[in-house]
Amino acid sequence: MTKNIAIVLGSFHKAEADEMLDEARQAAEANELNVTEVVWVPGSMEKPLAVKKLLQRDDIDGVAVLGIIERGETKHGLVMGTVVTEAILRLQLEFMKPIGFGILGPEILPEQIQPRIRAYAKKAVDALAAILS
Repeated sequence: MTKNIAIVLGSFHKAEADEMLDEARQAAEANELNVTEVVWVPGSMEKPLAVKKLLQRDDIDGVAVLGIIERGETKHGLVMGTVVTEAILRLQLEFMKPIGFGILGPEILPEQIQPRIRAYAKKAVDALAAILS
């Protein structure tokens, strides 16, 4: 039976997120997962709420969360990355549904982003497939 997944992305790095979405869709197809919902949010802080709304649905078996939290001049990205990751892990345990984590960073440098985009998206969906099988 085919499992239904959703994908949550931040639009702050739109071009890179589009590339991640393309790779995630390809990985879903390769893993025989059906992408039934794609949700765009402004940035990483909004991702846990979007994920929670999706996990509450009976027709969603898992969620892939994709995006980028780059290094800035302050520790804002590090703090945001920590709290977002923690919130997402709690949701996975609360709902007992898998969440594939494909957020680059925190504190990733701009030159490190492009080489990792496709791999992170693919691994997030592959993680869902492994748990859902």
